[in-house]
Amino acid sequence: MSAGQVAGLVVAGFWAVLVVFLAVVLVRVARVLRQTARLVSGIADQTVPLLGEAAVTLRRTGVQLERVDSITADVKQVTANASALSATVNAALGGPLVKVAAFGHGVRRASQAARGRQESTKPRGALGSGQQPRRPKG
Repeated sequence: MSAGQVAGLVVAGFWAVLVVFLAVVLVRVARVLRQTARLVSGIADQTVPLLGEAAVTLRRTGVQLERVDSITADVKQVTANASALSATVNAALGGPLVKVAAFGHGVRRASQAARGRQESTKPRGALGSGQQPRRPKG
């Protein structure tokens, strides 16, 4: 065998090892791609129903928000009605009630003043005055 033939055999052996190495790499890459495809398919299978459920949930949430808006509007109306009723009752009864209270207070003050004058005419130590008779000093 000549040197050229030996060199050709070495190069052929190198190419054979390189082809085997690349074949192993390609097989592994193909396996990874298949697993990735299965994973993506599984994710897609799970994501589609999940998105459907999310859409249903969003629709239901919208319905509930409309109900809450309706309830809020009703509460606002009831609050306005209660405020108007309170103002009406205050206007109708508040003024006369204050006048009656002021009149009652005036009557009580007048009766206390009259009682005070009556008590000042009684001798000290008389029954009902609530005071003890004074003893003379000395």
